[in-house]
Amino acid sequence: MAKNVAQKILEEHIVSGEPVQGREVALKIDQTITQDATGTMAYLQFEAMGVDRVKTELSVSYVDHNTLQYGGFENADDHRFLQTVAAKYGIYFSRPGNGICHQVHLERFGKPGKTLLGSDSHTPTAGGLGMLAMGAGGLDVAVAMGGGPFSIIYPKIVLVNLKGKLQPWVSAKDIILELLRRLSVKGGVGKIFEYGGEGIKNLTVPDRATITNMGAELGATTSLFPSDEVTREFLKAQGREDDWVEITADTGAEYDEVIEINLDELEPLIAQPHSPDNVCKVTDIAGLKVDQVCIGSCTNSSYRDLMVVAETLKKGGHKVHSEVSMTVSPGSRQVLDMIAHSNGLVGLIEAGARILENTCGPCIGNGQSPPSGGVSLRTFNRNFEGRSGTKDAGVYLCSPEVAVAAAIYGKVTDPRDLGEYPSVKLPERFIIDDSMIIPPAEDPSTVEIKRGPNIQPLPIKEPLPDEIRGRVLIKLGDNITTDHITPAGTWLKYRSNVPKYAESVFSAIDPKFHEKAKQLHGGFVVGGENYGQGSSREHAALCPMYLGIKAVIAKSFARIHKDNLINFGILPLTFEDPVDYNTIDEGDDLELSGLKEGLSSGDTLVLKNLTKGTEIKLKHGYSPRQIEIIKAGGKLNYTKSSGAVA
Repeated sequence: MAKNVAQKILEEHIVSGEPVQGREVALKIDQTITQDATGTMAYLQFEAMGVDRVKTELSVSYVDHNTLQYGGFENADDHRFLQTVAAKYGIYFSRPGNGICHQVHLERFGKPGKTLLGSDSHTPTAGGLGMLAMGAGGLDVAVAMGGGPFSIIYPKIVLVNLKGKLQPWVSAKDIILELLRRLSVKGGVGKIFEYGGEGIKNLTVPDRATITNMGAELGATTSLFPSDEVTREFLKAQGREDDWVEITADTGAEYDEVIEINLDELEPLIAQPHSPDNVCKVTDIAGLKVDQVCIGSCTNSSYRDLMVVAETLKKGGHKVHSEVSMTVSPGSRQVLDMIAHSNGLVGLIEAGARILENTCGPCIGNGQSPPSGGVSLRTFNRNFEGRSGTKDAGVYLCSPEVAVAAAIYGKVTDPRDLGEYPSVKLPERFIIDDSMIIPPAEDPSTVEIKRGPNIQPLPIKEPLPDEIRGRVLIKLGDNITTDHITPAGTWLKYRSNVPKYAESVFSAIDPKFHEKAKQLHGGFVVGGENYGQGSSREHAALCPMYLGIKAVIAKSFARIHKDNLINFGILPLTFEDPVDYNTIDEGDDLELSGLKEGLSSGDTLVLKNLTKGTEIKLKHGYSPRQIEIIKAGGKLNYTKSSGAVA
């Protein structure tokens, strides 16, 4: 039977379950990654499992979020904890300043045909190399490091057939923006996007990684490209040609859906505030005054991305507009080294760009907040309201080409107005220096794990009672993000201190939420469509669990967040009839009873609204495994009692 790329990798890694759409399958995980905003908790969870060494082929701990180590000792202490944990348990450690996890992993560790699980929602970046790479909560990653499988619902597989060739000043970012324009941030739920067609031949691995990175914004399980000659050339340039294997779709391979994009007809696009799918043509808003331009993030911070910007500025003799603040964040130390040796760095500096560290930085609200009511063009992947640190700023997502045009002219400008497109090719050989990647200790017994005072004990939930009662503490609309639930930015330094981080829950919507939750001993949260979209940060489930949240009732959930809620013993439930959303109000007292039998005997639970004297039906959609996790009070309890790790 002819198979596509996704099927080949999935079926090679299934350890239980059948590859039937809609059914749960468990996958063997070859590699894992964490970053510092999620890694501290993941390693506390790994320690709690009692496993003496990671069981994966490769696990890497990256520090790329809070590298400024501002405002106190917390970040530096956490980084020291991460380095010592990595040394003891067999994990490679990428030091602060070495680069963003997705960019560095693409360069130095990713292997075609392997599975990768990361505690970051943009882990699918590695799909640009032909990996099956998925984001997940830290607890899922901890279990995978312990040798346990990762379970997903077997997805639909969608072919994105790329025809033609990108025209000058149109780039890979415009391809994924076009998909978001067509499908929305909910359009990829339960799907893998596999790219094919003649159009992929002219897309480099960094181009492909830009597309797979922002597949997370579609809500997709993951996205990937074949591993072909383009992949081989990239790995050869990284000194890793031996890691290459060819993985392409068989002739006659079938897909659940096919989407056609004619690259010849694509033009520069831009996502308007406050969602990555609010996409229009650049020409539709040309002339809009711009206050800030930020280039970088894990989406567009490769050598080619930054050299296109540098060459555009240099060849035209351009300077950054006097009323624009322009920043550049290289994706890795290798990228910074490469643009320095290619005279790109000096060109950026002479033009007036501000060079930031090789980290996530402004993308997660760590620095470079726009001015009040300002307009910021960013080559990033998310533009949720307030994520930049300025609630009333208008953040737009675009390609490096569109960004540099705005930096030059001080307004949104079609980059095709800049004239001749600079020719930037990938080098035949990248500069390779892995000295900032620290291998694990040969003798773990010599390593003492160092814990700062900000690292608090891991909260553990009790097993599920047969009845839960509580008040609706907050009622929310559609597309609530994990940034709404537990914001990033300055709060991230408390990621290993759940009692403190819990004070941030819904703080941008209701600053007194955490006080109300504590006073009432928890309760219920009600939401609309796509609840929990965005980051994989499990703290958006862990902190509500700490506050006593018993269930979240919504019209629908983002995949990773639903898994995280289950992992921490919170019931994610959906309305059988979405109209029933209108029958519940903030302040209502609710009751769910007979839970243990109800979860096991079917997919429907009856919710009693004690305030209104009404009943409605809710659906859970859990697999048998997830039911047992919920009953145990979360995945950590379940894992320890079931022997799910090696």
